[in-house]
Amino acid sequence: MMTENELIEPNPLNQQDSVILRSYAAVVDGLAALIGEHCEIVLHALDDLNKSAIKIANGENTGRQVGSPITDLALRMLRDIEGSERNFSRAYFTRAKSGTLMKSITVAIRNGDNRIIGLLCININLDAPFSQVLQAFIPDDQAKQAASSVNFASDVEELVDQTVERTVEEVNADKTVSNNTKNRQIVMALYDKGIFDIKDAIHRVASRLNISKHTVYLYVRQRKTEEAES
Repeated sequence: MMTENELIEPNPLNQQDSVILRSYAAVVDGLAALIGEHCEIVLHALDDLNKSAIKIANGENTGRQVGSPITDLALRMLRDIEGSERNFSRAYFTRAKSGTLMKSITVAIRNGDNRIIGLLCININLDAPFSQVLQAFIPDDQAKQAASSVNFASDVEELVDQTVERTVEEVNADKTVSNNTKNRQIVMALYDKGIFDIKDAIHRVASRLNISKHTVYLYVRQRKTEEAES
């Protein structure tokens, strides 16, 4: 009797496919760092289902490691994705061999030809002690002090305007900056924040500071020169 693995056609990966899959390794580590030890993230390559797991974070939740085979449920989720317009499965519940209850979701990874070449499986251990889960989301005192405000703007114009206003406030609060150099300091701080990577940001900054675009360009060039010399 054929297994579900044997029903899947061979799916060789080319060099570009491999590059795409390797780029997801950082996603695995990033999600694990964000969510905590109670969340297992597995990156599967679909070229060899007998050892499909090429990257795992927090594998102790299910006892898996790199080189582990794909699961039958992950294959069913792959079928679910292929038969829908989504690039991810519905959320589902599973039990690991140890009996641990997991809530999971499977995300498809496609190549340039829109072919699914890999899966990103996210499994949350629902039996983990609540204190462990909570600890992953509670910042310590050092993290609280280092926390940065974020501009959750609705569009790029609002993002630029909010960032400019916040930077103006920061520079105005700095007593070591003289009135004659405030605009220069504001522009350089905005450059360091990457705001000038946004189209038309220079025009909006110049308008807010009541200076010419040429002056903004001048301050940006000066900042670039300082960077090159440091």
